[in-house]
Amino acid sequence: MSKFKELNSINVNKMTEKKGNLTYLSWAYAWQETMKVCQDMTRTVYESATGNNYHTDGKTAWVKVGITIGGQEHIDYLPIMDARNAALPIEKVTSFDVNKAIQRSTTKAIGLHGLGLYIYAGEDMPDDEKAAKAPSEPAIIELVVGDENWAKVMNYLTANKKKGSKFIIEQLSKKYSISEATRSEINKEVAS
Repeated sequence: MSKFKELNSINVNKMTEKKGNLTYLSWAYAWQETMKVCQDMTRTVYESATGNNYHTDGKTAWVKVGITIGGQEHIDYLPIMDARNAALPIEKVTSFDVNKAIQRSTTKAIGLHGLGLYIYAGEDMPDDEKAAKAPSEPAIIELVVGDENWAKVMNYLTANKKKGSKFIIEQLSKKYSISEATRSEINKEVAS
């Protein structure tokens, strides 16, 4: 079995956390599970020409992390982001933000070698479990302000306004994919 297939077959679902609509695998779990299979794994955090452990275009910043297993390197580039996953302006980037981005990028680069790759495809289980599962669940619908679903959402929002936007967005996220712009519009409607 190839290292990719072996890593890709590991179920990391019990090690993940949900944050909003996204699923995260901690870098520590990713490193631990991969080292069980690939003791030769190494990580490279690429520095910029100025010696920083991040890169910038003068507006925002990103990190570049490579994971090498069995002589094959996979590199991930990840923007340095805030808690809402929006790119931070360079003047707001802190060493803490850079460290978080490096750790997240490490996990994604490990994913390119197979471990937890299904997380980034928006799936919640490895191929062998997915095949054994009953009929697939319906796809999540993208919610767009003004589309045919917006009227239903507005009725729901009006009926549940007192519960607050956090509750409403959590409930809507079970059925809809909600962009930042749509989330902002929901927040405005709840506040009005």
